[in-house]
Amino acid sequence: MKMSTLLFGVALPLALAWGQQPAAQPTSTNDPVVLTIGSEKITQSQFEAMVATLPPQQRAQITTPEQKRKVAEQLAELKMLAQDARARKLDQNPDVKTKLALQADQVLANADYQAMGSRPADDTAARAFYDSHKEDFQEVTAKHILVRFQGSQAPLRLGQKELTDAEALQKAKDLRAKIAGGANFAEVAKAESDDTGSGANGGDLGAFTKGRMVPEFEKAAFSQPIGQVGEPVRSQFGYHLILVEKRETKPFDAAKAEIEQRLGPDQAQKGLDELKKKTTIVYDESYFGK
Repeated sequence: MKMSTLLFGVALPLALAWGQQPAAQPTSTNDPVVLTIGSEKITQSQFEAMVATLPPQQRAQITTPEQKRKVAEQLAELKMLAQDARARKLDQNPDVKTKLALQADQVLANADYQAMGSRPADDTAARAFYDSHKEDFQEVTAKHILVRFQGSQAPLRLGQKELTDAEALQKAKDLRAKIAGGANFAEVAKAESDDTGSGANGGDLGAFTKGRMVPEFEKAAFSQPIGQVGEPVRSQFGYHLILVEKRETKPFDAAKAEIEQRLGPDQAQKGLDELKKKTTIVYDESYFGK
């Protein structure tokens, strides 16, 4: 039998979430039944809870009634086959029972591991991480002017001509000299920047941390002197004139939530190691070897 691609991309994970549902509870007008497959009824809250368990990328695609209908169709197909399998007592097949047990253990193990990773880190560990990764919590407030060249990923402004790499570099140098001579950076950005989004705001980029900008731009923004327009910086978008207005390190209290998130994998591994220490596990060496 041919099954749709979506069934394997979405509905198999649904099998873990919906493989064995508790008996349907009485519904109310606040939680109506939205899907019925044979004698099985699924309420709106149950369906939405199922959608919430999907990976973010898939979840983001389910926004319209039509997209919800496609997921419901896949769920209905899955449920219909599962009901038929139970009617044929396939759930009593030894191989199937083993797979079901393993799937249940996998879901529980994943939930436990994630719970271990979401435990709040103690202040000592969080502070140690902060002290050894302070560069990661630096924040720059800056403005920029972009001069694009032919082949740039930035769109050409209406009425502007294509510039060669050399012409764009020269224009960037001329604009830098103009600002050094007393021209207002924001006004020059409004008139000349090929980044029309920030240009309309005088080149303002607001505050940003590392990892937000292209590498060439980031390197300059986190190193050049504050209050000075640096030399033109080349990226795939063109030549940037950068004015760093402020550079500061986010205080520990403001960074703690991010630190705990980054420490999550270590916290989970620590929890797993602790669990191993207090759990008796015996391997038959005559079968598994040493």
